[in-house]
Amino acid sequence: MDQDTLLRLLEDVKKGTVSPETASAKLARLPFEDIGFAKVDHHRSLRTGLPEVILASGKTPEQVAEIFARIAASGVEVLATRADASTFHAVQQRVASAKYFPVPRVITLRQKENIADPNQPRIAVVCAGTSDIPVAEEAAVTIDIFGGEVDRFYDVGVAGLHRLLAHREALQSLECRLYQH
Repeated sequence: MDQDTLLRLLEDVKKGTVSPETASAKLARLPFEDIGFAKVDHHRSLRTGLPEVILASGKTPEQVAEIFARIAASGVEVLATRADASTFHAVQQRVASAKYFPVPRVITLRQKENIADPNQPRIAVVCAGTSDIPVAEEAAVTIDIFGGEVDRFYDVGVAGLHRLLAHREALQSLECRLYQH
């Protein structure tokens, strides 16, 4: 559940189109839902404004599908990383509108229109060689599902600056912000 969904639910209670008991049942799953093998965090979007992410590796396709479906039912965007085709097939059986990106091995579900914030800078995803493309695409799809705008610059060169400099104008047009941990 995200802030917009919560506000709509409260407004529906106020208007009388949703009973307080129904709203209470929906809110009872907050902040998490214990499904036995996992605790699904339905409160993350309210706390952070970002959707839940499922790390598929180490889980069975059925476990990922169950978690994915539970998150999807709450109305937020869903992202599963490190997923193979069999995991996608299991997810798709439960959530038909899920999409699979085979190169980065991610499964997504967009439930809201992605409206870019014009005040947010575009984010450059840059990788040196073609073997880096899967992880760069995972980053790009993650940025996209989180609502960011992405510019991709792939195979810009391991052995020479000239391939990176070929994108000089596009890179210079992006607002540069350094993020440090």
